[in-house]
Formats: sequence, structure tokens, C-alpha cells
Amino acid sequence: MALAHRGGWLTDDQGVRRTELENTAVAFQHAVDLGYTYLETDVHATADGVLMAFHDHTLDRATDSTGAIASLPHREVARARVAGKEPVPLLEDLLGAWPEARFNIDLKSDGAVLPLREALRRTDAWDRVCVGSFDQNRLDRARRLYGPRVATSCGPLDVARLRLASLSMFLRPFAGRTPVCAQIPLSHGGFPLLSRDVIHTAHRLGMQVHVWTINAPEVMERLLDAGVDGIVTDNTRALRDLLIRRGRWDRDARPTSKNG
Repeated sequence: MALAHRGGWLTDDQGVRRTELENTAVAFQHAVDLGYTYLETDVHATADGVLMAFHDHTLDRATDSTGAIASLPHREVARARVAGKEPVPLLEDLLGAWPEARFNIDLKSDGAVLPLREALRRTDAWDRVCVGSFDQNRLDRARRLYGPRVATSCGPLDVARLRLASLSMFLRPFAGRTPVCAQIPLSHGGFPLLSRDVIHTAHRLGMQVHVWTINAPEVMERLLDAGVDGIVTDNTRALRDLLIRRGRWDRDARPTSKNG
């Protein structure tokens, strides 16, 4: 499974990066044009409850505007331009533009939990999203509110439980519904999180393992050899080309845009 991280880098045919337009419709269209069917994004809610596909809490780094999204009305966030060029999209617009694509959605704030539920209800996208968060309490709240039809990945406490379970096959890390996947980095704070034992334990529990954010082709190779199920990357062209060479790229699963 190849997941385009915030849409991924925009590159030319030689793989040279052209510009940085993360989490924009242009970036996601580029990934879709490459053949990606899994798109990764983040969500924040504006002060008036509009759900935006954006990574940071503030507009400062990625756009030509400033301020915390949670404290700004949508009309002000809508004026911001990523890299001075592209607007910050509504999550609903992304879901609507590529109705055949699946979205991995990172809940970046508590204020986004309810708006995401409403966005999924309005777009009827329950069965083509996977929701995650770096905040375990936020993720657990989302699980309660969204119910069993929304897939979720592991939160931080879930990952710790999985890591412990990898040390003993007798441990049962999840008392309730098991997450569909563990989406984890190679390490955190200098402590390694991924190992073959973790991968095997996740598979034993019926979970996939997705690793982020991997941009070096040689690391992608090692992870595929180790048996991971998915790679989250900015280097979308390199991962696609690697999977094609290994005969693991589904060219027929390409989504199309409603906008042509």
C-alpha cells in the first residue's frame, strides 16, 4: 500500500522536485496522476467549525498568512495561499474530488473531531477513510463518536501495547475493537519502534503495518523485504517506481477526479 503523504512532492518526469504545495488539491492530483489510490492528509477546524485539510496548527509556516486555524473564521483561512499559490482545501472537497480514492486522515486537534464526523456523514465516505491521531484520548473519543464503520489506526498507547505484545505472544494488547493498522515511524525519541517481531505480532492480530515518513528508496526496499504492508512517503514517484519494479503496483486501481 503506497500512501501519498500530504499529497507528496510535486516532481517532473525525472523525479526532480518542482515546488512545495503540501496538502493542496494540486499535490493530491499529482499523486493521483501517478496512480496513487491512498492519500494521506491532516485536518483542523476553523473557529466556525469548517474542516480544513492542513497539517500545522497555524498558517505561518506553509502559507502567506499567519494565525492559528482554530482561532480564525473560515473566510480568513480561505484567503491564505500555500507557498503563496494554492488555497487550503476543505476536506469535503478532497473527498468529493476523488470519490474512488481512500484517505488516511490525521486528527490534529480536538476541535476537528465532530466536524470530521459531519463531513463523513455528508459525503458518505465512512468506508473509505482511516482515521488516526497522535493523541490517544482524541482518537478514543473519535472511535466512540464514529462507531465501528470507520477504520482507525493505532494511537500512541496502542503502539506501546503492540510493542509489548511483540515480546510475548500471550499478551492481548487490545481489549475492544482492534485497530485496522499500526502507522508508526521507524523510531521515536531515539527509541526504535519497528521490528520484525512488531510486524509479525500485528499480522497475528489481523492488523497491517504502515511506516512513515519514508523518502529514501533504499529504506523502502528494506521495509518491503521486512514485510510491512504500507509506506507513507513524500517521494511518491520513487515509491511508485520501486513497486512497479517489484511487480507490486496496481495500475488498474487508479482513481479519477470528478473535475476531469
